[in-house]
Amino acid sequence: MNANTQQLVIWALIGIIAGWLASVVLGGGGGLLRYLITGLIGAFVGGFVFQMAGWKLNLGNDWLNEIVIAAIGAIIIVILARLIV
Repeated sequence: MNANTQQLVIWALIGIIAGWLASVVLGGGGGLLRYLITGLIGAFVGGFVFQMAGWKLNLGNDWLNEIVIAAIGAIIIVILARLIV
């Protein structure tokens, strides 16, 4: 497995975990694909929000930081989607 494949797998795992966390916090079901899409979009939104606000997250582990930021972004995305629909 080369570095690019490993990075894609890590992104997918972070996205799935973040999407699942958002569904646990806000309720609702979904499958792996829904968790993945929500989590990946949430990662971009969360990263953008944290960067624009100047917030830094240090939980002692880089992957944990990424998962929490992506989950917060996924929660924002789900709330916005529910407001629109």
